[in-house]
Amino acid sequence: MTDSTTPARRPPHLAGLDLLASAVIVLDQDGRISYANAAAENLLESSLKALSRQKLTALFINPEELAGICAQAREHKFSDLRQDLSLERIGRDPLRVHSIISALDGPEDSILIELRENVQQLKLDREERILDQSQVNKELIRNLAHEIKNPLGGIRGAAQLLELELPALHLSELREYTQVIIKEADRLQTLVDRLLAPHRRPHIVGDVNIHEVCERVRSLILAEFPSGLTILRDYDASIPEFRGDKEQLIQTVLNIAHNAAQALSERIEAGDAELIFKTRVARQVTLAKVRYGLALDLHIIDNGPGIAPQIRDRIFYPLVSGREGGSGLGLTLAQTFVQQHLGVIECESRPGYTDFRIVLPLP
Repeated sequence: MTDSTTPARRPPHLAGLDLLASAVIVLDQDGRISYANAAAENLLESSLKALSRQKLTALFINPEELAGICAQAREHKFSDLRQDLSLERIGRDPLRVHSIISALDGPEDSILIELRENVQQLKLDREERILDQSQVNKELIRNLAHEIKNPLGGIRGAAQLLELELPALHLSELREYTQVIIKEADRLQTLVDRLLAPHRRPHIVGDVNIHEVCERVRSLILAEFPSGLTILRDYDASIPEFRGDKEQLIQTVLNIAHNAAQALSERIEAGDAELIFKTRVARQVTLAKVRYGLALDLHIIDNGPGIAPQIRDRIFYPLVSGREGGSGLGLTLAQTFVQQHLGVIECESRPGYTDFRIVLPLP
């Protein structure tokens, strides 16, 4: 048995456990860590040398449930116990894991613990944060747009009245300044209208074939980028029609695909730009805490430079754009329309590969 002052070493007969994706931890009779595989080091963000000096329960703020299960295992009250745990840590995100705990045969009363990150719970938490942030964004946009819109009309009207009072002698040179005010007021008015558009437009529901949506967008993109860009189709023909707003979904896919095409400008010039529309059926999917037996899994993939890391977590926020001159509204509107269809939109991006994934419930 390893004492509390001697760092644990990996026994040769346990070396194979380092190949496992699950975290494996062995506790001695005092509850101290005597072994941890490589996955456990990654999960706990610490080395075996550091971990072997302390009790496992000392790593967490709320170790009571874990300690109770280990005590029961040591008394051989079960062969193995499987349970979901949320283990809180100081200054770090909590660990949400599925645990498998059992007592090892032998005189040392050792406990074997296997921990697997609860990916589904992490996904639900992420979706909930996205929905909450989206609601905050909607309220912020709506309030800000109304606050801007009212004085804009006054500014534009005052500029028009001022233009009428300009002396004829200097009309041509002074009119240039009033026109700047009027044109900028009109530009801001257009921006405000675009911010408010998804909240004003009624949700028109009908039967939607997602492949008709993709084909419509494909034709629009190829009309704008006729050479240098290849759009590949990888469709699952078994996907059924579903109820939705076809125009909103066309706008959603178009916004994403158009952004991708613009990001592919260098590859379009080189002639090797590629855009992929991929559809699949996902089964037993949870969206916004609701379980669906079937869901549409739509991917829009490009081989562009990827999204800049500094804005990757904010791409769905209004007025955030990775392109100079971009309005930063396209993805915000896409997210709004997808959420109106009870779905979610996610993004995975790295240099040479960006995948926007839209998941919508199917009947």
